[in-house]
Amino acid sequence: MTYLDSHVVAWMYAYGAEKLSERALKLIEDCPCVLISPMVLLELEFLRQIGKIAVSPQTIYEYLAERIALEVCGKDFREVVRNAMHQSWTRDPFDRIITAHAAMKNDILITKDGHILDHYPHATW
Repeated sequence: MTYLDSHVVAWMYAYGAEKLSERALKLIEDCPCVLISPMVLLELEFLRQIGKIAVSPQTIYEYLAERIALEVCGKDFREVVRNAMHQSWTRDPFDRIITAHAAMKNDILITKDGHILDHYPHATW
């Protein structure tokens, strides 16, 4: 499975593939099901509330679900939180939960976030 970080989702909605690396684009194209943590939707809502994005997370999600078969991960949230407790390299709750979703099965997380890239071995850009 391949997971997307929040900024990747926002960029794909706003710019299509334009801001993605070739590797990120290939991983998305080759994956039959691309996932996001539910925390991505919450982070997008925070970004909308502070004026960084103008559209709702639901609009972004529906748009990408049609184009890349994007789905929200349904893993048990208690298990995700248990995993997130071990992500001690960050105090950012969004990064912890988003990374924990992917880390539960050592799945790929597409992100340009240098901190995540430095600490989660299956993160890529």
